[in-house]
Amino acid sequence: MPTWLGRAARYGSVTTRYPGDPPSLEEVPETSRAPRPTGPEPRPEAVAGCPVRAITNTTVDDGTCIRCARCLAWGFAFTGARDPATVTRAQLRVARPGPGAPSPTGPSPALDGFRRSLHLFLVDVGSCNACNLEVMALANPYYDASRLGIFFTNSPRHADALLVVGVPTDEMVEPLRRAYDALPAPKVVVAVGVCPISGGVFAGGRGLRGPLDTLVPVDVYVPGCPPTPLNVLDGLLTAIGRGRPRAEE
Repeated sequence: MPTWLGRAARYGSVTTRYPGDPPSLEEVPETSRAPRPTGPEPRPEAVAGCPVRAITNTTVDDGTCIRCARCLAWGFAFTGARDPATVTRAQLRVARPGPGAPSPTGPSPALDGFRRSLHLFLVDVGSCNACNLEVMALANPYYDASRLGIFFTNSPRHADALLVVGVPTDEMVEPLRRAYDALPAPKVVVAVGVCPISGGVFAGGRGLRGPLDTLVPVDVYVPGCPPTPLNVLDGLLTAIGRGRPRAEE
């Protein structure tokens, strides 16, 4: 019997059950979730000590937070959403919960009701390669995005969605725009990681442009530094309006 058949008989399927089941703690570890104050308001040390200014007296900006854990010493804990993708940038600026605070809402997904297979074109506009590795993990046997009809393609002309990683650099602005223009309509842009969303630790650096939504329209924001593969998958499902269970907080 071939080796792979023998392994299949011994171990069974190793593929995640997401999105049929919520993500497990192993798939989306605590440290991948955004920090939140454990008390009624952030301590001044946390506000002053955040290296990317993601924490203010009233909000935590998930689109800027790099999950460095520095704020844990000042009354914070990793208790943000396990599936954090949003369709507006404003939804990533999370206000301190208060009595009767409304849940964030946003417009309909860019490809709402999309029933065809979804083809992705990955564009690296200036990354450290961490987000690339998490995105490409979707093609491995554990995450196996193809079981959901999600595939990678080598040409933007054959793609439905543009996945963008990294901080936009001067040299990559024109290739980015050309890739966006080459996508046939309807099309969607997914910003993966805090670098395209806000610049992360590189914000304001020489030779950098952005945020991404100032260069091309962005339909879905997937925060993290880097986001997990299931966070990215959650963003793709958000973009096409497919139902998936929300994780227990």
